[in-house]
Amino acid sequence: MEQWQDQAIVLAVRRHGENGAIASLLTAEQGRHAGYVRGAQGTKMRGTLEIGNLVDANWRARVSDDLGSLSLELDRSPAAHFMQDALKLAALQSACALCDSALPEREGHAGLFHGLNALFDALQSEVWAAAYVMWEIALLKELGFALDLSHCAAGGDDQSLAYVSPKTGRAVSEAAGEIYKARLLALPEFLKPGGHMAGDEDVITGLKMTGYFLEHWVYAHHTKGVPEARLRFEARFAKTVDDNVSTLDAAE
Repeated sequence: MEQWQDQAIVLAVRRHGENGAIASLLTAEQGRHAGYVRGAQGTKMRGTLEIGNLVDANWRARVSDDLGSLSLELDRSPAAHFMQDALKLAALQSACALCDSALPEREGHAGLFHGLNALFDALQSEVWAAAYVMWEIALLKELGFALDLSHCAAGGDDQSLAYVSPKTGRAVSEAAGEIYKARLLALPEFLKPGGHMAGDEDVITGLKMTGYFLEHWVYAHHTKGVPEARLRFEARFAKTVDDNVSTLDAAE
């Protein structure tokens, strides 16, 4: 009999049969791990299986290669803080969907487990949107696609970085990238030297940048491409910003 106990974050739940479900978890020590949950359609277990929940997980299987079964106890529910905030809830769902679809199964990612917990805490702060972009940059690095945003790839001034090369993921200074800027990605202000505050438009720039590398690096060979939850979050964030601008313009 194979068995482990661990803390885990619920990434995805897929109904299986009349009363069960297959839960995908990001664990502290076992990596992304799936298992069958009995009674998943019951009221108590449905609450435990909310996306983003931190749970105490107990997995058992006859042999290590089996799907196995999961027993789960709810520890805390980050999503409960955002039930009245559709945008933050969309960010939480996006992060979980990315982990569920991008991480190899049963490969240890302890840093990402703790980083995802930290992101959920950051979603309650005023800088949550910039923190989300930073989390995606950390995810890219964890997956082997590190961006270099601290030095100019063309040997230009490191203090005037303005662009990112879509081919290499390296930053380019304003002067060095001027003649190529149509082919370069914009570098968000809050990621430039000096650490500028992130405005909404700047966050959109950041989401477009990380979204490009997710699509062309991480999901280039995935049949389903970038998860719908990630695409919805970016679109919803952009729409919210547009709506806020329109409201301010109308008020003036």
